[in-house]
Amino acid sequence: MRQGGTAPVPRGGGQIRRTRTIVALALALALALFAGGLWISSDDAAPYRGGPISIAAGVRSGVYFKYGELLAPRLTEDLGAPVRVDESSGSVDNLARIGDGRNTLGIATADSVANLDPAKRAELRAVARLYDDYVQLVVPASSGIRSLEDLKGKRVVIGPPQSGVELITRRILATAEMDADRDIVPVRLGIGDATKELGAGNVDAFFWSGGLPTEAVWQLARSMKLRFVPLGEVATKLRAKYGHVYREAVIPADAYPGLDGRRDATVPTIAVPNLLVTRADADTGLIRQVTGTVMGERESIGAQVHAAQLVDPRTAIFTDPPLKLHEGARLWYRSAKP
Repeated sequence: MRQGGTAPVPRGGGQIRRTRTIVALALALALALFAGGLWISSDDAAPYRGGPISIAAGVRSGVYFKYGELLAPRLTEDLGAPVRVDESSGSVDNLARIGDGRNTLGIATADSVANLDPAKRAELRAVARLYDDYVQLVVPASSGIRSLEDLKGKRVVIGPPQSGVELITRRILATAEMDADRDIVPVRLGIGDATKELGAGNVDAFFWSGGLPTEAVWQLARSMKLRFVPLGEVATKLRAKYGHVYREAVIPADAYPGLDGRRDATVPTIAVPNLLVTRADADTGLIRQVTGTVMGERESIGAQVHAAQLVDPRTAIFTDPPLKLHEGARLWYRSAKP
């Protein structure tokens, strides 16, 4: 302070210079992180501003459809765009619908994806690995059918045309040197009709590949005693021929009411992962947001669809083989907190 005067008014030059230096350093750091692929922000993919979304979701009585019905309103809220759930024949049909643009998203078994022509598979990408399907060969508890060979000449539901059930059923029968069109009487129905026909005695057995429990099978098990034919040895044969899309698994004793009349019964079988699939050219912002909703709602959906309790971001990224992750999904997983 000057003697006998007032203090000079500071012009702030030093503070301005310091501020400019900090901003410049921050920008330089951001650019370095971005160049090194470490910068993750919500601006990596622009928010979705497109039109309606649709999900190919399988037969109405299956787990796919129930999962789609629960996911759709959550996506509608998060995306601000209507989301429709379409009934289909199953995995193979779902992949065709996504490929030709009829549906934006769809659920399909990994073996159905791996079975695609490589050129068609190259047009698709995965959003997430969801949960595993369990192959269920179901007969009345009083049936004499104890093995695949016992199916010869019998009326057997092999799933609808263009379904993942039909694909895996034909492969399973082939491990016993059986042809679905020659050695059994094939009946091509969805799970809802399959359970009705078995309950009425119009078919001898049905194959089903779905999450545990499947509601239609659960309801049938409440009205009649069922038995599940073991298929555990088949898993090794399928994996040797088709790769690691198949694994050994068991149907737990408590999966369905009165399983073979024994509460300690478990049935060896085959499991195959389900993938949420979209097109490779799907909007990056859309798929990033879809991935966030699928992962964010896994507990609430899992409370109503038991199989969906197994959806987990730590395992959801393991889709390749047979299908690479979509860039929007990759961005979400990369930015998600551990």
